Amino acid sequence: MYLTQNSVQQLPTFRLKLPFARESKGSYYTPQPLPGCPRMPPSLQLRQYQRQAIASWFTNNGRGTLKMATGSGKTITALAIAYELYQQINLQVLLVVCPYRHLVTQWARECEKFNLQPILAFENLRTWQSQLSTQIYNLRSGSQRFITVITTNSTLIGDGFQSQLKYFPAKTLIIGDEAHNLGAPKLEESLPRSVGLRLALSATPERYFDDFGTQSLFDYFGPVLQPEFTLRDAITQGALVHYLYYPVLVELTEAESIAYLKLTKRIGRSLLYRDRENGEAGFEDNEDLKPLLMQRARLIGAAENKLTALHELMATRRETTHTLFYCSDGSQDAGQRSSLRQLKAVAKILGVDLGYKVSTYTAQTTLQEREILRYQFESGELQGLVAIRCLDEGVDIPAIQTAVILSSSGNPRQFIQRRGRVLRPHPAKERATIFDMTILTTRTQHHRRSFSTWVSSKTAKIATKSLLENARNCLIFKPSDLRSPPEPGAPLRYS
Repeated sequence: MYLTQNSVQQLPTFRLKLPFARESKGSYYTPQPLPGCPRMPPSLQLRQYQRQAIASWFTNNGRGTLKMATGSGKTITALAIAYELYQQINLQVLLVVCPYRHLVTQWARECEKFNLQPILAFENLRTWQSQLSTQIYNLRSGSQRFITVITTNSTLIGDGFQSQLKYFPAKTLIIGDEAHNLGAPKLEESLPRSVGLRLALSATPERYFDDFGTQSLFDYFGPVLQPEFTLRDAITQGALVHYLYYPVLVELTEAESIAYLKLTKRIGRSLLYRDRENGEAGFEDNEDLKPLLMQRARLIGAAENKLTALHELMATRRETTHTLFYCSDGSQDAGQRSSLRQLKAVAKILGVDLGYKVSTYTAQTTLQEREILRYQFESGELQGLVAIRCLDEGVDIPAIQTAVILSSSGNPRQFIQRRGRVLRPHPAKERATIFDMTILTTRTQHHRRSFSTWVSSKTAKIATKSLLENARNCLIFKPSDLRSPPEPGAPLRYS
């Protein structure tokens, strides 16, 4: 667990009752509340797994982590918990912490359905700090019943927000969205210790190669509550659609293969040293290993032949619409900073060479531009969006029917989030299709050495697990022949 400067203090305790005792069918009728106070949407029908998750959190005395698949309704579940707390103990403040600005606006839309009037606390202090201070004063003086604040991780750690936290009342609920991010040392230290009601939301709360950060997260928010709701559960119960999965096999160039082999040898030497010192446990605890793995992942993600494979794949799918293209975040040539990033190269192939109507979607895309792109994409005015990591967490575009993944890390979180992004239900979508460009390293004489084989067996575990997970969940699992990709409407073949 990370050491912090926060002093240990006695937190207030609340006698929480199990919710839904009088609600047999999940429907609600409540008197019209004051503006800004929680109210369940009259038309809302919680799914059984959402009701179970809420009951588990209350049973655990207002602490816990909900491990629910992307697209399964974590936001609605969390807001239903806030409503129940308002009914039971007169909850006064709801604080939601998100990793990105666009998630703040998405939460705001959902909060409004629950009669809430959130303060959006991010970016310029002048846009929100005086509003928050005024509402806290009104709350303490009794002229206001409830405050909703939605902020970002970066704003949370700032002095401006931290100076306000000490005035939050005991009856405050903090919700950590995409909570795995909050296990980082600086963010974990900024979480308010005076707030006792805590809820973490994440499809993958375990932090990649960070056992200490994961434990720190659970120490603050509470353990993963049962039952977990996996991607397979979400598909089975209709919360997500079924999908077809086609690995597109791509080989590295000769230069890339040499670079890959050099990195693999360095990774292997690091693993050998740690194994001799600490046994198998050294794999995840080796700080020297992480940058090497990231460097090799960037090399694979930006592999040159993926662009050729993309051209061959999409040249026969010119009528495809509602398609998302996931790109690498690394440059094509790490030695030349002036080289085009894969994002721009993909946009050129699709937009210029093949005549697709596409647009890029990056972290630099403003919130207003994102809403415009979202509308154009859903209406079909745009055939596709070319994106990088900014679409991994929380972005809700259910109209996506097809995804072409040019870059995948070994991180299980990214793998799960990207599938969940594509599998969200939409009236015009019966199923989704995923093309996943998978690298095959060249089997040179060096690769056949026992040393490299040993290294590969250790570092391939995550990739193998991901492929097996796909095989269990999808309707069809079959390497794609680029010369004859599946046509829309083709008969399904189960395997």
